[in-house]
Amino acid sequence: MNPLPRALVMAKAPVPGRVKTRLGHEIGMDTAAGLASAALLDTLDACTAAFGADRCHLALDGELGAAVGGELIVQALAGWAVTTQRGDTFAVRLVNAHADLAATAPGPVVQIGMDTPQVTAQLLSAAAAALGIEGEPASSDAVLGAAPDGGWWVLALRDSARAGPLAGVAMSTPTTCTNTRAALTAAGLRVTTTTTMRDVDTVSDAVSVAHEAPDTRFARAWNAVAGLV
Repeated sequence: MNPLPRALVMAKAPVPGRVKTRLGHEIGMDTAAGLASAALLDTLDACTAAFGADRCHLALDGELGAAVGGELIVQALAGWAVTTQRGDTFAVRLVNAHADLAATAPGPVVQIGMDTPQVTAQLLSAAAAALGIEGEPASSDAVLGAAPDGGWWVLALRDSARAGPLAGVAMSTPTTCTNTRAALTAAGLRVTTTTTMRDVDTVSDAVSVAHEAPDTRFARAWNAVAGLV
């Protein structure tokens, strides 16, 4: 039997001045950190619902003790495995997080960040299903979900040990998704795509995402501060 998929969340502790700095320049760093905290909580909830807490992993940059909403985040992480990100660049930290997971829990993984609070358990499960897990034939080795800004919001891998090609991909550029797909393909992986989804970097993004997912913590947090914008 094929192993069940696991979730891997890459996140920064939502400390003012360390997260959502583009948004922070528009609305203030403290407010932006509060929104980042809400977005992370929404993401953790979706992963837990999709895979179960015992199959969820957080690779964290920073300390939750200094984070906005840190206590709530710790509560939401009950049953999760939490590791510290390693590496000088985000691409290297991403590869290392996948390698750390593969060393303890090899098999399929669905990796996501903390910038898409509108994500649902159904969307995460759909990315996993495209890998052909749970007895279904494999249709791909990797699944990418693009973001409109040229990045990507989700990467599912049939083998969590095969993230190495990402180390050479420049992140946070208009061609990150295209270059990620090219790197994975060059390494011999069959790559397919899933739903495109906006991540939250600006006020415009926040407005759109809060409207799209009005029942999320993020939407409630945004609505509480929207009058300040």
